[in-house]
Amino acid sequence: MGEILVGSCSWTDPALVRSGWYPRGRRDAEGRLRYYSERFPVVEVDSGYYALPSARNSGLWVERTPQGFVFDVKAFSLLTGHPTKRAALPADLRDRPRGRGLVTEVWARFAEGIEPLRAAGRLGSVLFQFPPWLGPGARGEEFVEECARLTAGWPVAVEFRHPAWWRQGQERETAALLAHHGFASVAVDMAQDLPSSVPPVTAVTSPRLSVVRFHGRSRSWGTGSKEDRFRYAYGDAELAEWAPRLRALAERAERVHVLFNNCCGDAAVRAAETMGRLLRVPQAA
Repeated sequence: MGEILVGSCSWTDPALVRSGWYPRGRRDAEGRLRYYSERFPVVEVDSGYYALPSARNSGLWVERTPQGFVFDVKAFSLLTGHPTKRAALPADLRDRPRGRGLVTEVWARFAEGIEPLRAAGRLGSVLFQFPPWLGPGARGEEFVEECARLTAGWPVAVEFRHPAWWRQGQERETAALLAHHGFASVAVDMAQDLPSSVPPVTAVTSPRLSVVRFHGRSRSWGTGSKEDRFRYAYGDAELAEWAPRLRALAERAERVHVLFNNCCGDAAVRAAETMGRLLRVPQAA
């Protein structure tokens, strides 16, 4: 039986900080991470999608967390095929023409930024969340193949946002594609009655890792504000439904990362606490 690590998709979300979950005296940058890592063994660095991570910050994260604590870093938007504003780029790259040269430099800087985590054995995975317009087919497979070439040696997890990747008739081909490249598949929990709903397929495509991300079940997914999309509090019964599926994943993978992305107030960390109790797994590294 593999390990099941439960955590949330952010420890710095402003709504979480305002919620009161962090006690007085633990609300500065260092205090928040130390407090979080005393309670959970894994966290997702969602900020990596919005700005390139820095080696300095990665080094500080290693210093401020216990041995065994791991970080899943979300890949920068430009590397996943999402639109990227010039303001999100480092200042010295903002005037560069868009093209392969810029993308190559961004790949190099992203790798440099996460290197302290990788070198310390604290990089759980790099999460590539591909955009909802990247569907299965030749173009999608070529994009995944290029990603595999550029991430050789990294632990990579892939979340497809186009529903067709995991719909009936395609799921085996999708699992085979990820397995061929050694990528861990990311299963999702979300509302299932929307046009953009991704089926919660729990394929194991890497013996090392499987990932499940809980987005909440808001019906505003894809249309509302960030708060509308992620405002959802899981009930105990909804989480209990997943417990046997998560244990089944742990029978086939060395580690299972269970990450709550319903980051509105303290809903994500509360759900993670509940899931940890349901699974009877350690809630700290």
